Order: sequence, then structure tokens, then C-alpha cells
Amino acid sequence: MLLRGISATLAIFIILLAFSCGGSSSNEKDAMAQVAYAGKVNAPDFPAGLEWLNTARPISIKDLRGKVVLLDFWTYCCINCMHVIPELKRLEAKYPNELVVIGIHSAKFTTEQGTDNIRQAILRYGLEHPVVNDKDFQVWNSYAANSWPTFMIIDPEGKVVGRHSGEGIFELFDGVIGGIVKDFGAQGKMDRTPLKLALEKDRAPKSLLAYPGKIAADSVGGTLYITDSNHNRVIILSSSDFSVSDVVGEGSEGLEDGSFEEARFNKPQGITVAGDVLYVADTENHAIRKIDLRARKVTTLAGAGRQAREYNVSGKGTDVELNSPWDLLLHNGKLFIAMAGPHQLWTLDLRTLEAKPYAGSGRENIVDGKLLSAALAQPSGITTDGKKLYFADSEVSAVRSADLDPAGSVETIVGEGLFEFGDKDGRGKDVRLQHPIGILYHDRSLYVADTYNNKIKRIDPVTKRSETFIGTGRAGMADGPAKEATLNEPNGLTYAHGKLFITDTNNHLLRLYDFASGRLSTVQFRNSDKLVMRAGKVESAFEGDVVTLDSQTVAAGNGEVRVSVSIPTGYKLNNGAPFYIGYSAEDGSVVAVDSTRREQNIEDPQFPILLPARFSEGTTTLKVDLVVYYCEKEKESLCLVKPLRLVVPVAVNHGPGTSRITLEYAIGATRR
Repeated sequence: MLLRGISATLAIFIILLAFSCGGSSSNEKDAMAQVAYAGKVNAPDFPAGLEWLNTARPISIKDLRGKVVLLDFWTYCCINCMHVIPELKRLEAKYPNELVVIGIHSAKFTTEQGTDNIRQAILRYGLEHPVVNDKDFQVWNSYAANSWPTFMIIDPEGKVVGRHSGEGIFELFDGVIGGIVKDFGAQGKMDRTPLKLALEKDRAPKSLLAYPGKIAADSVGGTLYITDSNHNRVIILSSSDFSVSDVVGEGSEGLEDGSFEEARFNKPQGITVAGDVLYVADTENHAIRKIDLRARKVTTLAGAGRQAREYNVSGKGTDVELNSPWDLLLHNGKLFIAMAGPHQLWTLDLRTLEAKPYAGSGRENIVDGKLLSAALAQPSGITTDGKKLYFADSEVSAVRSADLDPAGSVETIVGEGLFEFGDKDGRGKDVRLQHPIGILYHDRSLYVADTYNNKIKRIDPVTKRSETFIGTGRAGMADGPAKEATLNEPNGLTYAHGKLFITDTNNHLLRLYDFASGRLSTVQFRNSDKLVMRAGKVESAFEGDVVTLDSQTVAAGNGEVRVSVSIPTGYKLNNGAPFYIGYSAEDGSVVAVDSTRREQNIEDPQFPILLPARFSEGTTTLKVDLVVYYCEKEKESLCLVKPLRLVVPVAVNHGPGTSRITLEYAIGATRR
């Protein structure tokens, strides 16, 4: 839990039910459960002029009369805020018509103040309740919040019932909400009309990658491995021609071992490779997974599949509870784990499967010293030069080191405090980063994904000097010379064949920096269809838009299938990326397309695309799968991808008639 030193403006909240800012003790839960649900203080309304998300219009407390309202004060960098999201979703599922959760996003970091950045966080975490951008702490102050996350409960008459700060909220609030619903329901004061929302996810474009996390290269640099976090999978990619060779993971959230097609992950992040084996930090499953590339099999090495609630509790294999493992490093038979949740580094012995803390006391801060007495703050990236571990300590905007000698210490290279952040090059304590997440040691330098500054920094670990290496600081996706190119919350880094590969998380892209030319460019997948059409997946799992066209009737004999796609005004096709088209029919004897034309990647598509075909009497359904890349004409850095399936029922008759099946589709303008 993060504490913020800000004065409360309403002293009246001191007399409210004041629950601890830490975890919930049994006494606190009993006290909360005994609330009489008769609040004495009117809930302060939301100030006018604030920006709202996941709703078509601003919301007021009066609009929520008849509902139980749970205010969640959060900031999207905060690991504790991430941990309560599944619990909030459980509460929303249990009380779908009685409870309204309102996210109050009161930003810690400057970058988090931007509404577009909050929108990205909403999409990343799958939030489906209204969120207000409280960047100036107006709502925070009116409710006297002082830490992330803090919660306030408001009853159906608009009275504040109580407050709580910290994790572990489901049982606590389930009892309170259930009691309120029972009491006010008996009085006829509950309004069970569903709240109408306008979810951000319904307006977001599709993408081949979804918030990609970390990236690793094999020992020869021929293959890249990417955690495609919000698609819950791992992508295996050639570093030479960027063709997708395999995909690991069925795609939906879960914790399932098995084949590449059966296995399930939940927001995987860190990844490292050793020969024919990958190790993955399956972050929201709180587990470490093993991918056997030869056997094409996924197994769970460590983690019980639930978040640890206690600190410094070691254990073995799937009996041990972990807490948001975020990155991995393999060294001398041990996996070193950047364990973001308890603010520690851990080790997993691959021989014994014993997992235990390696560095960090569990206290969130920036304090150097002996390994287990030092204080860390949400470590999210880890690398090594073979002598020391280096890690990105995100919440203190620092880069720090930990000795590989177990008798050693933690030392800060750059960074100074929990609220000391910015964008300033220099040396040691003078340097300012903003929530760095990724780190890579290469050629005696540390390359750091300075995530919220939208930059890659280069740091000398000996002199502690930091410099901007890639990026202007402005969020974007422009290619070009390093200091002119733009990124959007970069995360993972790896090196192969003279190139630095970067997962550009909020752009949903893989970028590469060429050390020889000094330029940043965007990787274009050569066979992108493998990322939207997965062999073995059920039909409903197609990851694009499915459009059913009017049925068509044609005459038997030789003919053609004609496919045309138009894009929005102000956009153009991205000719640097391959346009994919794949054709199939339920009954291939009725409409038969030449086998060499059924699946194509076209560099410069010219519409209409013509597929010669032979028509025979009968009925069938055609499916044409497309992956279309298109960019703004005036701002080529803004590029979108549209996975699309066109479906048309077809009847073939004997006798005169047209010999052409036509499939046409116009892509609408998409807000990104």
C-alpha cells in the first residue's frame, strides 16, 4: 500500500468508521460487519468538469441513489491497486444490480494524470466500471483519502458508511454490502435497475499484440520470445524475418498446464530462455511456468495459483504462494525473480524447486544495506553482468543492484525516493526517472525502459551516469533517429544481432533499435494471421470482427471470388506491413478456389483481390479472413490493425446467372 502525504480537508471523516490502512484484521472485519448502515455524513459529490471514462456522461452521487456505491481510490502504477481488481470484479459479479464501483484515479506520477493513459490502464486491467480522472486530488481531499488503495462505502441514501485502506477486501466488503442490500431492500429503497455504461473496451481497436510485456532472445539470437500479456500467451518469433513460428497459450485467462494449444496463462510478464526451455513469470496467476519447446508442453513449476498474503514465507513447487512475479533471470541453476508484490527479489532453485526471498525486507522504500534488510519498491525488471543483479525498482523510480554473493548488499545506482521522480539526465542521486519497468545489461551499459517518460535510458553502472538513449519523452509511435523517435510506456528489452528489441506496451508493438544506423523502427510480422487465427481454437475464439454479408446466388461453372476492403477517410494502407487474406468454405466442392490462392500475405494489395474459383451445384458458406494494416495519412506514426472475418452464405444453381461472388467491407474510423 502506498501512503501519500496530503492533508485531509474534511475533519468530519475522523469520526467515521476508521479502518486500518494496512490489511484487515479479524477485529476490523467484525467491526465492519456490525455497522448499522445508518451513515451520518452526506457523501461529497464529484466536482464538475472532471473527465470520466467507461461512461457516456459524468455521474453524480444523486444519480446513484438506491445503489450501494464503493469508491476505489487508486493509481495505475500501484501493485496493491492491481491486487484488489480481481476482488472488485468478484463483488461486481455477486451484486450486479445493487453495487456500483466508481474508480477515483488520483495519480501518483505525472504521466498517470493523462486521461488517455488512464484509458490504457482501464483496458489493460479490464475495468468495467466508471472511472473519474481526479488528477488534482479534488475527490481525494473531499473524502480524506491518504493512501492507495482506499475505499469508501456509500449507502443507497447517499450517506457515507465507512472506509478502509489496503488489500484483502472481498470478505470484508461482501459482508457489509450484503447487509446493506438486505436492510435497504426490506425498506424498498434498493434500485436494481442496471446502470448504463459506455465501456472503453467497446471503442478500442483490435491489435495483433495486446500490452506486450517482456521479451527474451535465445543464446544465438535467432529466436525472440514475447509475453503477449493481455492475450495471455507467449509468441515465438524469428529475429531474421519476423515470422511467427509458434504461439504458446489458448488465449483466455486461466492456470492450465498442457500442450501449447491447451495451456492458459493470466497476464504473463517476465520470460527467460535456457536451451529448449522457457521460464515465464505468470504474473496474475502468481506462478512460475515452464515451457518445453521440444515437447510443446507447459507445466507449473512454482506457485499455488493465488496471491501470497504473508511476507517472507518460503516453500517448494506448487505449494508455495507467490505475489506478482514480474520478471525473471536465470543464473547458475537459479531463477532470480523480481517479485513486485512484496517488494523483494526471490530465487527459485530449479533442482529443488525451493522458492524464497533473496533481497528486500518487504518494506516499500529505497533503503540500501544487506540483502534481506534493504527496502525495495515494486521491482519489475532484472538483469545481470554475471557479478551483480541489476533491477528496475519502479515505485522509487530507481535502478539498483544486488550482489550475487548471498552475503552481499543492495546499492542504489540512480534514484532517491518514493516521490522523487521526473525526467532528468545526470549522475547518481541527481538523476530522475519515472516508474522504470524494464532493464537490460549489454556491453557494459544498462539499458532502462524509463516507462512513464516514454524513453530508453542508458546508464553506466560504474560511474552512475544516465543519458537519454531513445525517445523524445512524448508518447507516440514515430520511427526514425533515436532522439526523434517516440514510444508509449515501453517495458521489455533484449539484444540480438546488433539490435535492441523493445516491447512498446501501450502501442501494442515490437520496436527495434539498430545500433549501426542509430534508428528506431517498428517490427512488422511476416505471417500475422497466426496471431489472429489459432489452429485448434473454437470458432467463437476468432480474435477479430466477424461480419456476415447477405447471401448470394451464382451459376455453376468457372468464376471468381472478388474481395474489396475500403479504409476510413484520412487513412491509407500500410504497405510496409503484409496484408493477409485466407479463404475457406464449409463445403469445398461447391466453391473451390485454387489451393495456391487460399492463403496469401500480400505486400502491396490492390483491390479488388480476385480469386479464380470453380462453382458446383449446392449450398455452402464462405469465410474470408483478413488482417488489414492502415495508418493516418498525415500522422503515419498512428497505425492500426484490423483482423476481420467476412462470412457469406452461397447457393450455386445450374443455369444462367452471375459467375462472381463479391465480398465488400468498409472499415469505420476507429478511435484509438
